[in-house]
Parts: sequence; structure tokens; C-alpha cells
Amino acid sequence: MSEAIPVFLIDDDKDLLKATKQTLELAGFSVSTFSSATEALKDLTSEFSGVVVSDIRMPHIDGLQLFDRIRRLDGDLPVILITGHGDIPMAVKAIQDGAYDFITKPFAADRLVQSVRRAAEKRRLVLDNRSLREAAEQAQGDLPLIGQTPAMQRLRRTLRQIADTDVDVLVTGETGSGKEVVANLLHRWSRRARGNFVALNCGALPETIIESELFGHEAGAFTGAQKRRIGRIEHSSGGTLFLDEIESMPASAQVQMLRVLEMREVMPLGTNEVRPVDLRVVAAAKIDLGNPRERGDFREDLYYRLNVVTISIPPLRDRRDDIPLLFAHFTHRAAERFKRSVPSASPDLHHHLKTRDWPGNVRELSHFAERFVLGLEAAPVQTRQNGIENNETALPLPARVDRYEADIIRETLMRNDGDVRRTIETLGIPRKTFYDKLQRHGIERAAFSSSKPES
Repeated sequence: MSEAIPVFLIDDDKDLLKATKQTLELAGFSVSTFSSATEALKDLTSEFSGVVVSDIRMPHIDGLQLFDRIRRLDGDLPVILITGHGDIPMAVKAIQDGAYDFITKPFAADRLVQSVRRAAEKRRLVLDNRSLREAAEQAQGDLPLIGQTPAMQRLRRTLRQIADTDVDVLVTGETGSGKEVVANLLHRWSRRARGNFVALNCGALPETIIESELFGHEAGAFTGAQKRRIGRIEHSSGGTLFLDEIESMPASAQVQMLRVLEMREVMPLGTNEVRPVDLRVVAAAKIDLGNPRERGDFREDLYYRLNVVTISIPPLRDRRDDIPLLFAHFTHRAAERFKRSVPSASPDLHHHLKTRDWPGNVRELSHFAERFVLGLEAAPVQTRQNGIENNETALPLPARVDRYEADIIRETLMRNDGDVRRTIETLGIPRKTFYDKLQRHGIERAAFSSSKPES
């Protein structure tokens, strides 16, 4: 059974305070009552996980002054103001300053209950996002933007220049090159850093639910929509919305997304209510959306709307001098994670690091470093004779063919981020054959996937 959502209820009218408390408790909330704002402020902290409901007309510290103090304590803590008709202009001003809602007296019980529920959902999302952001900062990110080559220095300099401009950004780069890292840095280095960083992989969601995920929905909007849901766009208001694999967005969602970008407003499924959003979009694509052949069914007008600023992330093979630095970072991180010592790297290993093309880019290098620390990746001998490595010439032909086949499967999995369906299509083999080969070569599909389940 889930824990009841806490509500701080403040009103100097004892009868109204008692009646409102009963209404909220019948709706399942855990209500703490206060007859003055001073009493409530003593118990209120930035970690408070619920909602504040306060009357405006109170002696000493009124509801507007209380809201101002709460805003300084935590600007994301939702405050609902109860107003008389004469207080409506003040309440509207408070809404403009960031109050969550105002309700005029006399009010229907359901009006207050629904407002508190929506505010509580927003608070939960805010606190969840904070926890995830703190965990990500402590982990320093899975794929940090490390590198001293001129290309990486230019990339970091460009990110610093545009991070605080609120301009929409299109990020291009191969799989595993660090597109989400770039989006996250644009968020962290901007004044939006206190807001939510909301990421959505457009290629990982079925077409039937992506619109609900993006725009949200009201209860009863479609079969199975049992309760209201705030969409990713609305949740990112004031922060940053990252749309990965934007080229995979269904056509119907593209039309709605274009309107969101132009009007800066969202209309959830199942309602005619239009909600303004303070939006900054960072979109990422693995293909060149500017090329009509590669763009395919992706809307040209949406591409031009997103393409205010384009950032291209160089593949790892184009910045080979960064590879030793990255590899050292990943091996030390893996050693700490697995509680192992860092193995010594041979000259052959360094040669392998700098001569391999790394089709999976930084993500592939990170996995290679983890296997190296675990002792699962033998240092290859790189001396070649007639284009064939010495350690391969000693192998019989079937073993050399097996090794070549395993390398092709690993590289294809890496290019497709571990996605089974796309890998099978690329290789042109049946699904059963694919899984048989994984088992024979000892390849773990999950090691090549950042987040996607098998499809």
C-alpha cells in the first residue's frame, strides 16, 4: 500500500480548516493543519514531499507572503491558494510568480482534491528527477565528454557558448558517440539546470504510446487511461527536453511536435485545455536529416524548426589521440566499480586502441575497458604479416572464420545499440540463427545495450 501524500493545510478559520482537512483525508491525503503561516514554516523544509494549501487572508503572514517564503525555500514546492472573490487579482499575480493553483470560495470538494492530486504528482516527479540528477552527478555520467583534441575542445567551447541561450539544438552523431552527454551538458551549463532534464528515446517506444508519453493524457482519454498523466513535454517545462533518435518519431507525433515548438504550448490527449510550456528542446539523430534521402518520412518543416543550431559529435576514429585518455578513465572507473586493480596495458594494447575504428564509439570503448579490467579481454598482438595478425596465422581456418564472424556480430550489435530486430535485419539472418551464434560465440547482447529491452 502506497504512503499517503502529505498536505500542509493553513487557515485561521478553524471551522473551514476542520472541514477542508476532512475533505482531503477522505480523499486519502495525510493532512497537517496550521492556524498560521508562522507555525507551518517551522515544519516546512525543501525535502517536503507533498503540497501546501493556504488561505490568502490571514493575520501577520498572509498566504501571498507565505508563498513568497516557500518560493525562496524551494521554488518547485507546489502551493495552492484559497481565495475570496476580492483576492482573485492577487491570486492571478501569484500564479504568474509560480504558485501552482488558486481556488475561489466557495469551492466544490472535488475541485480542491483534483488540484492537490495534480500538484502532488508534479512534486513527485520533481523529487524523483532531483534524485536521479544527484545520482548522475555523483557517478559523473556514464559517458563523460572527455578529450583534448582540437575537435573536442571546439565542441566544449560551442556548448558553453550556446548553453544559456535557450535555443533549440539538433545533435548529430553515430551510435555511442555521446549525444545524450552533450544534451545533459547543455542543460547543466544553463540557467535551466534547476529544472528537469527529461529524456525520451523516440525509437524505443511503440507508436501507440509515444503521443501519450510526449503530450500526456487525461483519465479516460483512451482505453486503459485510468488516471491523468503529465507528459514529458510538460514535465520538462522550465528545464530541457531531450528527444533521442528523433528520426524515429511517428508522423502523427511529428505534426503535434511541430505545433509545440512553434506555439510553446501543449494539449494533452482527451482535453481541449491548452497549457503553456517553458520549453528548450535538444534533439538527436543518427542520420543526416538535412539529406532528403536519409530523412525519408521525417517532416522537412520539423527538421528546419529543430535545426536552429546543429552540433555534430565526431566519431572516435576521428579523434584517436583522445582514446588513451578515455580508456584510462574507463579502466579506473571499472576498477572502482568491480573492486579490481587496474591491469597493466601492453604496447600491443595501446596499438589496438589507436588503430581500431571503434564503430560503437565511446560506448564500445567503455565496454572494452570493463572487459579488460575483468580479465575477459586479452591484449591483442598487433604485429602483422601480409595484412594478417601473427596470432591469427597460427589458427586453423575454421577458428579464424569463427573469430571474424563473432567480430561482425559484435560490431553490428554495437552499431544498433543492442537492438535485436535491427541487428538481425542488418545481418540478414533468421532470429533463431542469431541466438544460436550468440550462444556459440559467448556474446552477451545486453552488454551492447544502453537501455533498450530486446525487441
